[in-house]
Amino acid sequence: MEDKLDALVEAIKDRHSVRSYLSMPIEPEKVEKLRALIDKYNEEGDLGLAFCENAGKTFSLLFNKVSGLGSAPSVIVCKGKDEPNLEEKIGYYGQKIVLYAQTIGLNTCWVGTFNKKNLPAMIRSGERVVIAIAIGYGSTPGKPHKSKSMEQILISSEQTPSWFDFGVDMALLAPTALNQQKFKIGFNSEGEVVFQNQGGPYSKVDLGIVRCNFEIGAEYKKSQQGE
Repeated sequence: MEDKLDALVEAIKDRHSVRSYLSMPIEPEKVEKLRALIDKYNEEGDLGLAFCENAGKTFSLLFNKVSGLGSAPSVIVCKGKDEPNLEEKIGYYGQKIVLYAQTIGLNTCWVGTFNKKNLPAMIRSGERVVIAIAIGYGSTPGKPHKSKSMEQILISSEQTPSWFDFGVDMALLAPTALNQQKFKIGFNSEGEVVFQNQGGPYSKVDLGIVRCNFEIGAEYKKSQQGE
């Protein structure tokens, strides 16, 4: 378990958004692993995530082409039952897939603006598409963006355990829409971790991504300390 957490922590540190991709397709064995993982998370989270080997016209909008996303060979369509917590669940489970993709040498980008009329996935009755994830082999590994400090996102300045602090460090590396990082994290008197959404575009998805990163970091630190 610790080896897996170690790989995910490294993926959090190494993974950056990539908007320009090589034309080479993802190998069948990696596609099979991605689909198996997506099936697992769809069942666990009651979602409808769909991996599409051919991105088709998903990234055909002018904005996508100008930004380079038109080169993405494949896409994960992030959708599910239209319910109040859909966005956060999409962020949480989508980030698990994004980090796994990083561990097998693939690059990704969360994309909020894309051609919803030409998605290469079936949208079932009652489902809503929230966001898309471009995936493939990047022409570059991407680059890091400036993050807020721990003090800027903590709800309180009370003393916190080391596993919490490391979880926050990992949360601060989470990708967020427009790099807004509109979230806060706290540790209350009952020893519970509290997440707050500060609003803004895709902030509910962001909160799910942040929660995923935090949990990986916290569990990794606990495993190191034998907790």
